[in-house]
Amino acid sequence: MTDTIAAIATAPGQGAIAIVKISGKDCLKILQALTHRPHFAPRKAILVDCFEPSGDLLDQALALYFQAPHSYTGEDVAEIQCHGGVLVARLILEACLKAGARLATSGEFSKRAFFNGRMDLSQIQALQQLIESQNASMAKAMAKQLKGGLKDFVHSVRTALLELIATAEVLIDYAEEDLPENLPEMMCAKMRPTLEKLQHTLEVSKAKQAQLEGYTLSIVGKPNVGKSSLLNALLLQERAIVSPLAGTTRDTIEEVIYLNGSCVRLVDTAGIREGADVIESLGIARSKARMQESQIILALFDLSHALDDQDMHILDLLAKQQDKIILVVLNKSDCVKKLDTPALLEKLPFIKAPPLVLSAKGSPCLPLIQEALAPFMQTDLPDVILPALSQQEALEATIAHLQEATKPLARLELELFAYHIKDALESLARLTSPYNTEEMLGVMFSKFCLGK
Repeated sequence: MTDTIAAIATAPGQGAIAIVKISGKDCLKILQALTHRPHFAPRKAILVDCFEPSGDLLDQALALYFQAPHSYTGEDVAEIQCHGGVLVARLILEACLKAGARLATSGEFSKRAFFNGRMDLSQIQALQQLIESQNASMAKAMAKQLKGGLKDFVHSVRTALLELIATAEVLIDYAEEDLPENLPEMMCAKMRPTLEKLQHTLEVSKAKQAQLEGYTLSIVGKPNVGKSSLLNALLLQERAIVSPLAGTTRDTIEEVIYLNGSCVRLVDTAGIREGADVIESLGIARSKARMQESQIILALFDLSHALDDQDMHILDLLAKQQDKIILVVLNKSDCVKKLDTPALLEKLPFIKAPPLVLSAKGSPCLPLIQEALAPFMQTDLPDVILPALSQQEALEATIAHLQEATKPLARLELELFAYHIKDALESLARLTSPYNTEEMLGVMFSKFCLGK
């Protein structure tokens, strides 16, 4: 924490701008050495020339200086916004290191912000989830928590629990015969809204886990039903080989698209059938495994062929996946219809969406699929949501302590009741305060990207 650190804060590549960040007590001195400029006004962007220690010009850039404690880390911080690419930012970083900085470790800027009181644990975890967010609603929810949404939630719960302790401690010195007869009911009534709020937050956080992590969508069906054609149509490019020969796709093909506000991993599976050769059977086994792991299944059936044993095998597999979002797609609408659609749907009573009729080679597949799945991919999230497992465990412990507190309360054992409420407060504090070991914090910050 006493060193001055530096790192490139932007992803390497061919972007127009790259940012080099410096934080620590020697930050201003290093910035002055790089720019040959003696004075920087805090929080004001200045066009500067950046030089190597040898005096060679590296780049013309924008420099900003943030004076402690009014910075991201709470220390003196500088940003050099140089031209992008692979080399320029690296040369400026090397010049910073030669001028006295050391290379920051992963997440070290955020770690300093945490230890300097600029951010609490809930905001740090919200920042990590914001960076890793897989959908728009998740990003918006984490942005609110980064601004202190979860901190405010914890504060309101803490205030309610402190009021319960205060009431209990006032009554502890009363003789039992002087206590109100309905004291347990009265105290439980006070505690109930808080307990229900915590339980609701935990339930929603677990239920929305797929939205937080993004969806996996598997395209399944028998061979030659049009799975690869549909994948290509959704990607708007020829990603998979399309052939009239059965068994062309012998392994899963995976790509990512943005669908209904979420990043969705598309999986084109091998055609599922019995009696395949050894290599194709391996691909089919992988297809079934990916279907098990998916939250969304597009089940393709061929309108130009009557139901056969291979279709029945697909129907049997779908019957075991009733907890998933399943969309039946009737493909090859441009061909002569031979499929008995009512008979097919009779075998799928658990399907919640009407079947989608299209031609993977001629229909606007992406908007059709997007519209059909929209009701099942609602991404509205509450203001407070706990995406991290450690946060959910802290809330579960808080709820358990509150539930345990009702037992001594029923026996008018107010000291033990207050003890359990204090345990609940300690568990709740793990959401925002550093009730964690240095080792755990080190692991958490190491998952951040370099420069953050």
